[in-house]
Amino acid sequence: MRKVMQKGFYLLDHNTYNSDRMDNCYVYVRLRMCCTSVSILSELGASRQRTRTTSGRGVCGEKSDYFSAPGGCGVSEDGREQPEWLVHELLKQNKRRHSVTLGDKAQISPQQHQQSIDSASSLKLDEEISAENLQKLKQAFEEFDTGGLSSIDVKKFGCIVKKCLGLPSTSNAAIHGLFKKIDYSGQGRISWGEFCTYTLQQYKEKEESSRRSKKVAFTLPATMNTYAHGVPVINIHPIHSDSVITVREDGFVCHWSPELKPQRTKHLFNDSPANRKSRWASDFTLMTEYNKLMIGTGDREIQLYELSTLEPYCQITALETIPLALDYSYTSPDKCCVLYGDSEGCVTIILISYVGDTLRVWNKLPKVENMPTITADNAVLCPNVTLVRWKVHHDWVTQAKYFHSLQAVVSSSNEESSALVIGCVLPLTDAEQQLDEIREVCYEGKTKKIQLSWTPQVRASCDQTVFTACKGVKTFDLCQKHSLLVTGGMDRLIRLWNPCFSGKPTGILKGHCAPIASLHVSSEDSQIFSVSVDCTVKIWHILDQCCLFTADSKASRIHGDICACSYSPVLKSLYVAADCMAVLPLKLSPQIHSRLAISHNEPVTCCGFSEEFRQVVSCTEGSVVRVWDFDTGQQLFEFGGSHDLSPFTCMEIDPKGRRLLTGGRDGSLKIWNFNSGHCLKTLKRDGECNEVCGCIFLKVHWNLFVVSVGRGRRIDIYTDIPEDLHHIQKPQPLWQDKLTNGHKEDILCVAQCPPSLLATGSCDGEIIVWNVISGQIQCRFASPPAAERQNVEGLDTSVPCLIFMKNSNLQQFSSATALLSSGAKGCVNLWDVLDGGKFVSSFKASKFRHKIIKLAKTDKSALLYTADRIGYIYVYNVEMFATEKTRLKAEAFWRAHTSTVTGLQVVDNDQVVLTSSTDCTVRLWSVQGQFIGTFGQPECWSVHIAASWMHPSVPFEVLIDPLSMPDHETLNVKTHLSETNHPDRSDPGRGKLKTLR
Repeated sequence: MRKVMQKGFYLLDHNTYNSDRMDNCYVYVRLRMCCTSVSILSELGASRQRTRTTSGRGVCGEKSDYFSAPGGCGVSEDGREQPEWLVHELLKQNKRRHSVTLGDKAQISPQQHQQSIDSASSLKLDEEISAENLQKLKQAFEEFDTGGLSSIDVKKFGCIVKKCLGLPSTSNAAIHGLFKKIDYSGQGRISWGEFCTYTLQQYKEKEESSRRSKKVAFTLPATMNTYAHGVPVINIHPIHSDSVITVREDGFVCHWSPELKPQRTKHLFNDSPANRKSRWASDFTLMTEYNKLMIGTGDREIQLYELSTLEPYCQITALETIPLALDYSYTSPDKCCVLYGDSEGCVTIILISYVGDTLRVWNKLPKVENMPTITADNAVLCPNVTLVRWKVHHDWVTQAKYFHSLQAVVSSSNEESSALVIGCVLPLTDAEQQLDEIREVCYEGKTKKIQLSWTPQVRASCDQTVFTACKGVKTFDLCQKHSLLVTGGMDRLIRLWNPCFSGKPTGILKGHCAPIASLHVSSEDSQIFSVSVDCTVKIWHILDQCCLFTADSKASRIHGDICACSYSPVLKSLYVAADCMAVLPLKLSPQIHSRLAISHNEPVTCCGFSEEFRQVVSCTEGSVVRVWDFDTGQQLFEFGGSHDLSPFTCMEIDPKGRRLLTGGRDGSLKIWNFNSGHCLKTLKRDGECNEVCGCIFLKVHWNLFVVSVGRGRRIDIYTDIPEDLHHIQKPQPLWQDKLTNGHKEDILCVAQCPPSLLATGSCDGEIIVWNVISGQIQCRFASPPAAERQNVEGLDTSVPCLIFMKNSNLQQFSSATALLSSGAKGCVNLWDVLDGGKFVSSFKASKFRHKIIKLAKTDKSALLYTADRIGYIYVYNVEMFATEKTRLKAEAFWRAHTSTVTGLQVVDNDQVVLTSSTDCTVRLWSVQGQFIGTFGQPECWSVHIAASWMHPSVPFEVLIDPLSMPDHETLNVKTHLSETNHPDRSDPGRGKLKTLR
């Protein structure tokens, strides 16, 4: 079956598309032929962009060429070495605190230099690809198909890209880099279906990442207060930055704290004489500039009260109609506009100049029922007051507002033909008429007042813009940032309008299942808050026109008839009046100090390095995966974070460096193409599944396997065949020894020693070494060793990490192979796994006796890196461990994080250490502990130029953390450590301890 491209939709050829490989991916690419494009092949052309990049500080993707130069002096475009003074100036523009050192040039080998250039060439540059070019790509793939294979190699792929996309100058390195990202299995060929899968998945994940960045939610359930409930609240208004005010229909006023605690209350209408008939309030607003509370009543009055004391100030009586929808706006210095809509569809506008003086004059008038009073007719006769009454609608006015940015009055009603009307304030539309008015004002020497009778006037068609909507408009608001009017009503739709064009709405938001009762816009955040009569609250994004959050009445616990609603942009809270007062505060991300840099918004659970792409991959508790550029520290890609994904607990990158293996709390493993976010396989056993604590790729002979351990006390082994298209895969049968003699407690970690050994450690301190070929137990150990078992109560004997170390200088171990494990009280235990296995010795690896959580080693030496629960990294040379009585001396130690280290890896070729932690950061260090940077920080770095590192500074949160202070009680505890941890007591002949903080 063949699908075609029509009206901007390009569909894939079914013969080249496999649904299993796509895994819930989109089945089509949406492309708009003229103005819209999909950002694919973004890596291509980046090297061409770099040649146009000028020196100096720029965006991270446009870093100056000196950062990839082989020496501290940099290299110019023509390959010549740049003078040292120029590099110093470039560093100064990048706000670095120190210059290039003489050692920088010697630190970088030609291989490392080439790796940096290859990494830089994969920097992203969005290339717009039209549907026509995509069609050319597909035809080119088909033309290159040979021998019945529907795939092409990298050479043909490069020809296609350069020809079909018009990128002849694209470097071969960039094309090869993109090819490897698509060819995740390393077969050396890709098909049209794989190309489309990569393209679609990247586009999808970029959209999802954009949505996650705008993610917003209320704290549920809502905070409630039933104080003085029973009578409907007519409106809610925020006051300043610390409270809100509500008025009920019976005139009861209440000031509320942000947490909905009543601060001050008063019953306004109870102060009137006892024989006075009962009043009811129709609406209220605030005159913030004059500290007044304005209330409209059912007796056709507008009353003003002191906002701070709620004492009566003055009132305007004998209005023509009841002010159902009341509004106030400060138009210019000492000028304001008061307007209200009524049941006759009219909007009455009262313009007042010299507001302070006018109100003071009214305050001195005779009192009627203990309030200074002026009738509407007398108020209009005042020289500083202008009144105009417009006939706008043929039904009740549901809302009326004056928007200063529009210089117009907006009103709404439930009538379809005039659902929303934007109209002028005064009827001055003719230029000649305006000139006549100006001349008359100049001639009379005083302000001319437009005085109209109470008879409503009809605006000229050019003085107003009328919008029609099905079933009218109940509520509206203006987004001033994007100049959009947002309306909602009985038809359950939210419409976005261009105020200057009344034809069709620019957007329609669907999602509510009941009529919309209230709308509020947060222009600053480009968000719409909507509440429907069934008490469902939604948050929408204006630009994306999508729903970001929904809370029904069951989740929010708001019930009853919605009578008032208001959003406070200062308090970031939505206040709703129904059966009782309720507040829904937004979940706010913690404010990050300007000196702090984080890599994720959630705790990081693991990280790893891909030598193939020179990328760092990190995973979080929020099931989000981020891919970072190793050479600059900038984010390249992000995926995951969906609700159906379980939090990640562990990860491993395959031996080829192209695929990512993750383990989750739901007991499943997933294999990803981490450059596109495509889930290739799900590995899961039948029945009950427990949290995965550790996972690795295991190579036995020429076969590759995936091994996982976890809370279920099982070792699951899966065959790993990248070409296998089955999305769901089950484990192999369990080893017989595992069934009968395996672990009795949860398994926390797993490590391999090629070609045939596998070690696992459990919560009870037991370590088992397996022969993966025979499935038999090679040996088993109990931790702590017998010599340390006198006082094991209360000790943490679990084994969270294991590592095999091979070194020819480890003569005390059989075959020079040692197994190292985390022990109690900050110790590291050493075991000989051959000849039946035996305990060799242990040493204190944590200066402060905290549990060692991670172990890592170098490939070219016997250096061991350890990390503890409070974020310290220690470096030991295991070759110095010659006899059982020898105590290791730490080569260096430093504090890398403020909480538990969750990832530790040594990158030998670049002589750096990669770490991650639950403090939401992923960091890079030199092997001596010099701070290179935090992934995601604003400044870019170059791994091979020390002048671009953050060193000599340290992470700010580490610097200010109490545990980093030498006088903290935890640090002052007597640890009874060896000389390793007391350099002042150590033998002078053994050298000084390098302490880097």
